Amino acid sequence: MCGERQVEGARRMERVVVLALDGVYPFELGIPSRIFGAADDRYEVLTCSVDGRPVRSCADFTIGVEHGPEILDTADTVVVASMTPSCIPAELPAEVAAALARIRPDARIVSICTAAFVLAAAGLLEGRRATTHWQVTDWFRRLHPHVDVDPDVLFVQDGRILTSAGAASGVDVCLHIVRTDHGSELANSVARRCVVPPFRDGGQAQYIEQPVPQSGAASTAATRAWALERLDQPLSLAELAGHARMSLRTFARRFNEEVGLSPGRWLVQQRVARARHLLESSDLSVDQIAGQVGFATGASLRQHLHAAIGVTPQAYRRTFQAAAR
Repeated sequence: MCGERQVEGARRMERVVVLALDGVYPFELGIPSRIFGAADDRYEVLTCSVDGRPVRSCADFTIGVEHGPEILDTADTVVVASMTPSCIPAELPAEVAAALARIRPDARIVSICTAAFVLAAAGLLEGRRATTHWQVTDWFRRLHPHVDVDPDVLFVQDGRILTSAGAASGVDVCLHIVRTDHGSELANSVARRCVVPPFRDGGQAQYIEQPVPQSGAASTAATRAWALERLDQPLSLAELAGHARMSLRTFARRFNEEVGLSPGRWLVQQRVARARHLLESSDLSVDQIAGQVGFATGASLRQHLHAAIGVTPQAYRRTFQAAAR
């Protein structure tokens, strides 16, 4: 797995290289440094451009960088920061293609928001599942029909390639990398230091433009908080709607508008997240964890965990125990 690389038996920091292209969004460009920089010296973050020169941002200033494309040769993880849509080229410029060609075959590659267009133009997303900002997914599909783009999620991992959705989802994907490399405890600590949620509910669907709800419309937030304290219980849709004091139909509609998922899918997601934390941080058996998070049996937990992240509970636990060591 990516993460701490071993050099002659000693741990060294993972090197993350951020590639800034013309039209870069300053906010997204700063996300990797802010998140990985808060991870207790586990990562070294460097920034480069395709020629080592300053990069025009989408704001009224340019950004100076310390490195040229040669630093990509040394990267364990490469993050391509997003750029304003007007700067997305129809074809990949030769200097960008040359810079991407320097990335090692075993390096992890991450795009933030519209940078997915760059990875797709370079052929890195061919036949893969990916995401980008929901506003440009139709355009993305027209340009790259052989990429399975999902506009409803905050990020996608397909092997060594990760793509994230709009703007702040760059925070989500970087926290996911920290969690994958070093476990939930460190990822949660980084999130607290950066004053961001360690894990956001739902996907992009909740941020897509929708009619403004009526003034004073009730929220499902209190019911979600109530449910999180009772994940070990069955929690039917009727119980959730009853707690929110809404009809079943109104509750289901309002929940999906706010979270981007149905109540049932959201509950499964929360139960899997709680199970992952317990697999990392406790010695409880799979059956015990299943009972604590609301799955009827250990077999049910295995099924849902495998559907979510593609591994068994035992394999997941071994991975994080190795990371902790």
